[in-house]
Amino acid sequence: MLDYERIETYAPDKLKKLEYHYKEILKLIGEDVTREGLVKTPLRVAKSIQFLTQGYDHDPKEILLSARFREDYKQMVIVKDIDIFSMCEHHMIPFIGKAHVAYIPNKYITGLSKIARVVEAYARRLQVQERLTTQIKTAIQETLDPLGVAVVIEARHLCMAMRGVQKQNSVTTTSDFTGAFERKETREEFIHLISSHLS
Repeated sequence: MLDYERIETYAPDKLKKLEYHYKEILKLIGEDVTREGLVKTPLRVAKSIQFLTQGYDHDPKEILLSARFREDYKQMVIVKDIDIFSMCEHHMIPFIGKAHVAYIPNKYITGLSKIARVVEAYARRLQVQERLTTQIKTAIQETLDPLGVAVVIEARHLCMAMRGVQKQNSVTTTSDFTGAFERKETREEFIHLISSHLS
């Protein structure tokens, strides 16, 4: 994963360009970029945006393949409560929530931490929640070829809380399923197992 404190050596040219443009943005909104509190702000924001969008530098399928093992196990594997911090691509304002991911192996399993890393790799990009849900499902399905995959994400979108309709307590839930999870009984078992974690 990208080390926030080492971003200057990670992509110095990109960092300088981002710093320049953020400085111009501050000027455009009417700020004095020479005042003490803002002198280093363009650089801080440049580092921050690189950190928040580092998912573009990671291949989720490679993450899964790095810990793929043969195993004769064909029951549900669930990783619940994976924290999500993503940026809405429409306003570049965060949405924050949890992902619950399950799959039923078919010859192959993957390291449990790799599921969380796949979620992170897609979340740390400019996103919409619907696409994020589907991307996670597709990566697991195509890489591990399981009997089925289930993904449920619930998130609070600050673009709804801070601007627009300003509904601070609204939660958006999305889901996507393949294979065995398209059967009502399997899907209901999954929902039951994560239901205590849903709002």
